[in-house]
Amino acid sequence: MLLSPLNWIIHISSSLEWGVALVMMYYYGRLVGRRDIRRFALFMLPHWTGSWFVLAYHISGDAIMLLLELSEAINLVGSFALLYATLKILKGDEKREAKPRTALMGALTGGAALAAGGGAPGYSFLMGKSWFDAVLQVSSVVYLTFLVLLLRVRKQDPEAFSALTVAGFWFVLVFISVTVVCMYVAIHALGYKSLSHNDFLHGLAESLLSASNLMIAIGVHKQTKLAEERLRA
Repeated sequence: MLLSPLNWIIHISSSLEWGVALVMMYYYGRLVGRRDIRRFALFMLPHWTGSWFVLAYHISGDAIMLLLELSEAINLVGSFALLYATLKILKGDEKREAKPRTALMGALTGGAALAAGGGAPGYSFLMGKSWFDAVLQVSSVVYLTFLVLLLRVRKQDPEAFSALTVAGFWFVLVFISVTVVCMYVAIHALGYKSLSHNDFLHGLAESLLSASNLMIAIGVHKQTKLAEERLRA
C-alpha cells in the first residue's frame, strides 16, 4: 500500500465525517419535521459509498483502476441526487412529516445500479480516460449547479442549511483545485508516477476534503442545536 499511517487516518476520517454529517442531517430533518431535508441527507449516501471505493482502490496499491472508476460513477449519481434534493427544497411545497422511504430507496437503488454497471466528490479528478473523462466532466457540471442552487436555498430558506454547511460544500472546490496543483507538481515537477506516490502532497490535498466534510458536519450540528433550543423555548 502506498499510503502512510497518517495519510490513512486522513482518508478514513474524511469518509467518516461525511457519514456523520449524513446522519446528523437526517436527524435534523426529523427534528424540524422536514421531509425534504431528510431526503437530502439520504441522497448524500452515494458520495459516501464512493469514498469507500476510493479507500479500496488505495488498499489495492492503486492497482485496481476499476475501483476508482466505480467511485466516480457513483459520485456522478450522488451529484445528480444532491441536485435533485436541493431543487425539491427550493420548491418548498412538500408536506412535512411524510415518511422518507421512497427517498431512501431512490438513493440506494441509484448507487447500486451504477456499481453493478461499472465519494467524497471530485476525489480522482484528472485520473480518467475516454468515457471516464466524460463522467468526471458531467459530474463536475452537475455538482457546480448544485452549489449555485445551494446558495439560493440558504437565502430563501435559512432553516434548511447553516452558512457553515453551505461553505463546507463549496470548500470542495478548494480541495479539487489544490488536488490538481499537487498532482501536477508530483507528476511533472517531481517525477512521481502519481499523486499517491508523494505522501506529503497527497495528504495535503486529502486533508482539505476532510476539512470540507468537517465544516458540513459542524454546520449541521449548530443548526440542530438552534432547533433544539427553539423547541425547548
